[in-house]
Amino acid sequence: MGKSKRCRGNLSANTLRRPSGVYGNVRARMRRKEIICSWKKSTSNIRDVFDFKGKMGSGSFSEVFMVREKRTGKMYALKCLKKKHLAHSNLENEINVLRRIQHENVVGLEDFYESRTHYYLVMQLVSGGELFDRILDKGVYTEKDASIVIKQVLQAVSYLHENSIVHRDLKPENLLYYNTDENSKIMVSDFGLSKTLEQGVMSTACGTPGYVAPEVLAQRPYSKTVDCWSIGVITYILLCGYPPFFEDNETRLFSKIMRAEYAFHSPFWDDISESAKDFIRNMMHKNPTRRFLTEQALRHPWIAENTAKDVDISQSVCEQMERSFSKSKWKQAFHAVSVVQHMKKLQSSLSEPLPLHPCSPEALDPNGNLVPGASSPSCSSAEESRESKDFLSETDAAFRPSKSVDKVSQRKKPSMQSGVCSVM
Repeated sequence: MGKSKRCRGNLSANTLRRPSGVYGNVRARMRRKEIICSWKKSTSNIRDVFDFKGKMGSGSFSEVFMVREKRTGKMYALKCLKKKHLAHSNLENEINVLRRIQHENVVGLEDFYESRTHYYLVMQLVSGGELFDRILDKGVYTEKDASIVIKQVLQAVSYLHENSIVHRDLKPENLLYYNTDENSKIMVSDFGLSKTLEQGVMSTACGTPGYVAPEVLAQRPYSKTVDCWSIGVITYILLCGYPPFFEDNETRLFSKIMRAEYAFHSPFWDDISESAKDFIRNMMHKNPTRRFLTEQALRHPWIAENTAKDVDISQSVCEQMERSFSKSKWKQAFHAVSVVQHMKKLQSSLSEPLPLHPCSPEALDPNGNLVPGASSPSCSSAEESRESKDFLSETDAAFRPSKSVDKVSQRKKPSMQSGVCSVM
């Protein structure tokens, strides 16, 4: 399925005001918004084109199916969206971004169909499962393994940035393995919140709680370095199994992130190299002008050289992952409207100092409990709870496809997933 011509068109006066994008625009026709694309294919019945093999997942406005193209026999992930829901979705933006990129570590858009009532995105199908699932299923997992994963993510994001695209929602759930091979490559997915720099200055508060950069929450204009912050958070989690920021109270969570208050707690970080910690500090610098860019990160010794330790850390990491993320709601994305009330609360709360655990010889475990005799290398606040509250978007939470259709109950069998992860 080849990629062809660009989408063209203009927004009518009656349509939802949103960035127009390079390849696709929405117009109103008989009270129904439509995407006008010269390369869009029409069909009276999508089942004439594809055999449906099973449902992979669903969101508030869309469903994703595993399909086989009848003409070629190739397998794809097909995202189906009713046209009447287009105004409430990120579909136009997702298409605008995906049509202009092609990289070995980015899940690609293969084709685009429409019927009288639906739009259909034909996505590259990846079968290796999510990043966390693979780690939990591995018998041995080392710091070096984490370094290899992050290098691939950096290469993909560096490519995006070179093409003036900022992802804005990087998180472990959007990092998928291409297939079930032990050495499978990592694929970056979910471009529903991405933005092209040609659209102007970025200032919209969006992303996923816990992975979003301080300047985004501060409602200041921000740059592509927000992606680098997110990669730093992902790296942190990959090396200890728990997130650097989490709170029961969403306002306090935002406050911690805005102040970049995180620590490398003992004993969980005792066996992690100083090189890894230095990499994280540079990726998670509060000041975006001093934060690493992707090209700088790719040159760091922890990525480019052999400073990552090859010692098994699977037991500790897996225990903390299962404890911290089993009921976690970090996976949900939010948009500007949902942040406004939290930011108002935060601004009023900043007039009074937030109670923090004092620096002391006793460190905290990732659930906020004191660990007698342990020490923390940082005097940052370590008051953390097991899970953070969610921040729902106007559309809904970020969609994650379910497990493989015929193996949904067996964790050892990785999920068949596409790169289409936003609820539409």
